[in-house]
Amino acid sequence: MVSYIIWDGSPEIFSVGSFALRWYGLLFALGFLLSQQVLYYIFRKEGKPEKDVDTLTIYMVVATILGARLGHVIFYQPELFVTDPLSILLPFEFSPFKFTGLQGLASHGGAFGILFALWLYTTYRIRLSKADVALVEKKESFGKIEKKTKRGVFIERVKIPGQSYIQVLDRIVIVVALTGALIRLGNFFNSEIIGLPSNNPFSVVFINKITDGIMDNKNGSNPAEYIKVEKDTSLPEGANGRVPINIYVVFKKGATTAQINPFLDGDVKHFLNYYHEFVDEPGMAPLNYTLDVDADGNYAAKINTFGVARHPAQLYESISCVILFIILFLIWNQHKENSPPGRIFGVFMIILWSLRFGYEYLKENQVDFENDLPLNMGQILSIPLIIAGVLILIWSYRNQPKRIG
Repeated sequence: MVSYIIWDGSPEIFSVGSFALRWYGLLFALGFLLSQQVLYYIFRKEGKPEKDVDTLTIYMVVATILGARLGHVIFYQPELFVTDPLSILLPFEFSPFKFTGLQGLASHGGAFGILFALWLYTTYRIRLSKADVALVEKKESFGKIEKKTKRGVFIERVKIPGQSYIQVLDRIVIVVALTGALIRLGNFFNSEIIGLPSNNPFSVVFINKITDGIMDNKNGSNPAEYIKVEKDTSLPEGANGRVPINIYVVFKKGATTAQINPFLDGDVKHFLNYYHEFVDEPGMAPLNYTLDVDADGNYAAKINTFGVARHPAQLYESISCVILFIILFLIWNQHKENSPPGRIFGVFMIILWSLRFGYEYLKENQVDFENDLPLNMGQILSIPLIIAGVLILIWSYRNQPKRIG
């Protein structure tokens, strides 16, 4: 029985010139928008100022993006600091100009960025100085307010009732789990962070990068009209996720064999070989295809090759994050503002990073140097975070207020 799934969804929603709106970016933004609404609800139920959620959101967005990007470069591509430092934070290329987004984000880097940003949020505030406040009030009493009022600002250490560092972390990790679920779904659309080859019934053949590459028509010489990929039920599955697929290419009206054959033997063969992690196409052998023509002289090709079915590791993590979000929200809902400090944060750290450690055994390493390590970088970085979660949870139970009566 043929038991695998073919994924050929486009990572782009639409594109205009060099700019493309991608599902990843949309889901990333949606994660923060939904998280903000959940935080509004939490702050409202706990009697805290809802306006603080807007400030928290800004801290979270900036910390997540910068932390995740810098984390990826530090942990996986440190050579970029020397070879191409502009690419670290610029979301586009110059020659030719192309919007690329930030290529490479590490969740561990995002975690460290959030931890630091929330420490800033709960420790320091920018205030209008008292002298300038009095000056403004005096000018208002005379009915005259200068258009350019000089306002001095300073940074001071503050303590916000009910919003200590650990209390804010307890609430933030609830929505971090929700945002993480949407980000991993975006990774699935991008066919990135792929799993190891597998023959389980939920394995996925990620084919969209290949079909997108074949259909790329920058110079107008592409004779293909559209492409469709289907399972080949006439052949059995092989070991290590090797599964039979048929790629159907329908050509534009008027296309000739003089255009079609070089395109199949050249461009199509090139992309099948280039994306070897998604298909198992014999490198040196001729492309295996048949070419048919209808009564109107229109051509269509059927290409026989083998896909590589893989664990949809992105979906595993996405679903796990949704479940984790529900668990954390229920823990909070039980006590609300009386939640024991550190309880939710400790549970989050233990579950999330333990799952991450385990899922790494089902995923391909991101960079080659990880192949020589006993544990990959994702697992190495998860260990201290798991330990931190255990220590915080122990601290939370030891410092839990005792009930009277």
